[in-house]
Amino acid sequence: MSETGPEVRTTTGLVRGRSQNGLAVFRGIPFAMPPVGELRFAAPQPAAAWDGVREAVEFGPPPPQSLVFGPPSNPATGDDWLTVNVWSPRLGARLPVMVWVYGGAYAIGQSGDPSYDGTRLASEGDVVVVTFNHRLGVDGFGQLEGAPANRGLLDQVAALEWVRANITGFGGDPANVTVFGESAGAGSIAALLAMPRAAGLFRRAITQSAPGTFFSKRLAGDIMAAIADLLDLVPTVDNLQKVPIAELVDASDAVGTGMQSEIDRWGAAAYLGIPFAPVVDGDILPQTPFEALADGAGRNVELIAGHTRDEYRLMLAADGRLGNLTDADAATALQLLAPDGYREAYPDATAERLYELIHSDWLFRMPSHRLAEAQVAGGGRAYAYELAWPDIGLGACHGLDVPLVFGTTPLLGFLLDPSELPDADHVSQLFRTAWTTFAHTGNPGWPPYDTTTRQTAQFTRELSVKPYAEEASRRLWADHHFASLPLLGS
Repeated sequence: MSETGPEVRTTTGLVRGRSQNGLAVFRGIPFAMPPVGELRFAAPQPAAAWDGVREAVEFGPPPPQSLVFGPPSNPATGDDWLTVNVWSPRLGARLPVMVWVYGGAYAIGQSGDPSYDGTRLASEGDVVVVTFNHRLGVDGFGQLEGAPANRGLLDQVAALEWVRANITGFGGDPANVTVFGESAGAGSIAALLAMPRAAGLFRRAITQSAPGTFFSKRLAGDIMAAIADLLDLVPTVDNLQKVPIAELVDASDAVGTGMQSEIDRWGAAAYLGIPFAPVVDGDILPQTPFEALADGAGRNVELIAGHTRDEYRLMLAADGRLGNLTDADAATALQLLAPDGYREAYPDATAERLYELIHSDWLFRMPSHRLAEAQVAGGGRAYAYELAWPDIGLGACHGLDVPLVFGTTPLLGFLLDPSELPDADHVSQLFRTAWTTFAHTGNPGWPPYDTTTRQTAQFTRELSVKPYAEEASRRLWADHHFASLPLLGS
């Protein structure tokens, strides 16, 4: 321990962090080479070693990403995007490790987001918390001739390999790693469970609101061709690696915002405006996670899988559509996304309620619950949950669980009615206790899921255990095959 901050020797050199809030905190440690130039669309390469002591006090710059929702909050610049951050209660210990994978539709996100501050999880849960950056958009998930598929997932594997090689020095146990993530981060973890290259890198997994969007190779290639076409290029590595990053981001944003005109070709991906997702390429991702887990790929990994009750309400609010949905909107959703029987299962639902239910079920709720079912079918152990708090405003909307899990509840003001804020930290404590207990023991505090009793933890103002609350939707989707999304036209 130096006078200016804690020091740890990694496989690439000595790093110096800071002592903050009783923790040793390290930020911006490279786990791979900057993916630029000839490495831009390559698999991640090991980070270069350095001499002396590297200061690890600032988050690395965010990876290139969509600007549809504005620039990322971290203003750091540079191309050293592939970095990790560590919060450790005790450097000399051998504590469980929790590794966070951020969400953002596989197009936005960064580990320096204030919502992902690991202080409370690490200090109150007695765990080592790790966050990291991975490539997004075209760089991470664009299907390019001459490049490996799913480069963003390969970055995640490289970060987990860094954890395995280095976390002992930070007080963590490399044999007791739990990966956890929300939205696209949860979808990434589902993919990692299905990837042979990720086998053995983590012992436990938590998927929060995992989307069911996994692309076929043909669909991903066709969307990439449309992006490249805006630049008058064929989508190959040789053509695109010299295109300025800002131009490629602009082209992918343009395709993403105009996807609805391509519903006949791209189907549900176009209808929902989703240009990127993990690609079932037969190699890096051989099968969808639903198929892989049912075949036993995650049998040796303990899993928590769940979702929020009112997933899609946030998207409706962001688009200004709350209170503005019509019978025609509901009919389109029924036609494009839903299995038969919704109107009968929810006879009293308004058009807006039906629309929200269908979108919540198709995109997040049913895929998330299906992961638990597939894990059990494959001989593994799964725990299911639903966040069903609060009942007013945006309700238990998509993303609400992230500040609850990290204990960064002061950031919830834009999602919650002010009257609900006093309860937020209590609900947050329920989540943090369950998640860190799971990291320590493999048991979050409620019974494992089975297909007979379907016992599920429901987070409201308190935590209760009851049969899965969304049984009507589960029955509707029981026979639906969550396959990779196809290219509909040539």
